[in-house]
Amino acid sequence: MAFEGLSERLQSALQKLRGKGKVNEADVKAVMREVRLALLEADVNFKVVKEFVSRVSERAVGQEVLKSLTPGQQVIKVVNEELTQLMGGSQAKLALNSKPSVIMMVGLQGAGKTTTSGKLALHLQKQNKRPLLVAGDVYRPAAIRQLEVLGESIEIPVFSLGDKEDPVKIAEQGVAKAKEEGHDVVIVDTAGRLHVDEAMMDELKKIRERVKPDEVLLVVDAMTGQDAVNVAENFNKEMSLTGVVLTKLDGDTRGGAALSVKSVTQCPVKFAGMGEKVDALEPFHPERMASRILGMGDVLTLIEKAQANVDQEKARELERKMRSQQFTFDDFLTQLEQVKNMGPLDELLGMMPGMGQMKGLKNMQVDEKQLGKVEAIIRSMTRDEKQNPEIINASRRKRLAAGSGTTVQDVNRLIKQFMDMKKMMKQFTSMTKGKKKKGMGRFKFPFMQ
Repeated sequence: MAFEGLSERLQSALQKLRGKGKVNEADVKAVMREVRLALLEADVNFKVVKEFVSRVSERAVGQEVLKSLTPGQQVIKVVNEELTQLMGGSQAKLALNSKPSVIMMVGLQGAGKTTTSGKLALHLQKQNKRPLLVAGDVYRPAAIRQLEVLGESIEIPVFSLGDKEDPVKIAEQGVAKAKEEGHDVVIVDTAGRLHVDEAMMDELKKIRERVKPDEVLLVVDAMTGQDAVNVAENFNKEMSLTGVVLTKLDGDTRGGAALSVKSVTQCPVKFAGMGEKVDALEPFHPERMASRILGMGDVLTLIEKAQANVDQEKARELERKMRSQQFTFDDFLTQLEQVKNMGPLDELLGMMPGMGQMKGLKNMQVDEKQLGKVEAIIRSMTRDEKQNPEIINASRRKRLAAGSGTTVQDVNRLIKQFMDMKKMMKQFTSMTKGKKKKGMGRFKFPFMQ
């Protein structure tokens, strides 16, 4: 999970100030020492850490904070604002001004450039753009085929002249093809090397000179930490980058690259790869990321994910069924599928405000495999069993366990949780009708252990 280690350390350090009626300079100094260590352990650039701690300390011991009614909260507010500024202040959007607009993807081999090109094309397609992918990597074996397969899977055309042509010519003809066919965005996937070298840079400069891209995006692997920042610095000197895409940010529990790259290169992070799926590319919002790091949640991203993945018609139908107590296992399965489409469950929980401070959350395991068991059990049920779980007796439970590759205990647990949920809905419906409130007990979803 992105920033997990850093998030825990920072929240632990700042927790000491929460609720304090009075904060003095010594308190701030002690907390800033822990903040500095947390950032250094997260592989944030040393100079960036030094400047960050200096700015926060200066603001935190100012009259505005120390004389505040809630000085602890004020210090946290300062840290949040400075973290946001560290990562760019506000979202840096793509500048797509030409017709067609050209986006040139650059980076080292292995950073995920080709996959990111496909992800970006899908992202733009969802915004009613008509992208064309151009396969310009003629050196890496199967790079062109990889892009073609990716393009087929998301129904976006790929322009290629094979691996024998000059990459500059491929890029030029790709842009010309886009003009002919009415595409409004061209994404050029270029070749990378294992390290920055003169030959690669010369080729990239020629492509940039010929196609005059609106955006030159560097794709870097966030897992490489400070190496990613060094690569960004070198590319920026040679190519005058317009933005950075950080891949594998979901797997980097430290997040040092995301916090350092803007300060070191003055080049904004525009997108973050948050998973392997082709739709797992998010616009980078510094203010939302800062809130996530400090455990304040990220409601806007959560809402956007829900709007993109939840069928509104089905949601309204579900609400009607819940109110009329007609909720079935079929409805339950539909909901689970829509939640799964929104992304990893632990990441979704992390976006909910206050979840970072809940003591139980760290110990609670969100088991994605458990969802597979739930799905298998429900799919093993007959139509009558899904509609009326009351009829599922001992022999039926044994059959469901055998048919789903689970145990009778798993089946029993799921049915009990489902019946508890229905009971809770019934009580809630009664409450909304003005009836006496009853104790709802404690309910746990089947993916929580």
